[in-house]
Amino acid sequence: MAVADRHGLPIAVGIASGERHETKLVLDTLDARFVKELPEKLIGDRAYDSDGLDAQLAARGVEMIAPHNPRRKTKTQDGRQLRRYRRRWHIERLFAWMMRFRRLVTRYERRARMFLAFAKLGCIAILLRQPAFRGIRRLGDRFPFNRLSDAF
Repeated sequence: MAVADRHGLPIAVGIASGERHETKLVLDTLDARFVKELPEKLIGDRAYDSDGLDAQLAARGVEMIAPHNPRRKTKTQDGRQLRRYRRRWHIERLFAWMMRFRRLVTRYERRARMFLAFAKLGCIAILLRQPAFRGIRRLGDRFPFNRLSDAF
């Protein structure tokens, strides 16, 4: 399980056995985050539409945005908050970036601790590839120097 920010960069990554439901993994993954602050909003799919998870995240100050699960009697999200659900592709892009690393696609490690270490190493490599983390300016950023000769 992974948590990404609004740009698709990893905030937290965690692993667990296949029997546990994803709603049980959210709090553990948020506790293992790379940054100090908790995100204000989390966007998840229909499986995350749970009253228990909403209450636990609200106690931490995090708002859960998930589409209505059709098995529930009452709707829990309105259309205004679900507009943010369109940004869920950022986490899918993070998983696509992580699938570039062969050790993560095919799990060679027998120990879960080693696999988690390689997943975190993959997150570090993803972060280092981003221009903002390397000190390179992006398109549209203001030029930090007064003259071009000051840059060299």
